[in-house]
Amino acid sequence: MLNTFELLLPLVLIVLISLPLVSVFRGKTSAKSAKFRVITHIALFFVILAGALIYNINGATALAAEGEAVVDQMSGSIAQGLGFIAAALATGMSALGAGIAVAAAAPAAIGAFSENDKNFGKSLIFVALGEGVAIYGLIISILIIMIKL
Repeated sequence: MLNTFELLLPLVLIVLISLPLVSVFRGKTSAKSAKFRVITHIALFFVILAGALIYNINGATALAAEGEAVVDQMSGSIAQGLGFIAAALATGMSALGAGIAVAAAAPAAIGAFSENDKNFGKSLIFVALGEGVAIYGLIISILIIMIKL
């Protein structure tokens, strides 16, 4: 079970990472200040990433020292893990493909619609077909997860 420190630490880290960019998003800084804040943001991200890795390594070595406790905490099989990876890849790659399809079809549809109002229905079909690829990938990933559970 997680203790209070482990529950609050990610929230504190997210706040610390996002603080340097608050005034940049509000548009109340100069270009030099914005550049400094972005560099600070990137540096803080890598510091927190290194800290999380060190904390995770120390926690893993403490669990490994207990012996059988590590084996008891692991549940599932390799097939189940690979199924989750397959579901993630199906969703991610289909969304990437849909984004590429919509990025190519939408400007052409807008151009065709601006030239002739009758082309709206025809051009909308091509944009919807591109978005349908992401929905198909999501359905496949749901089916993979349902089979693996």
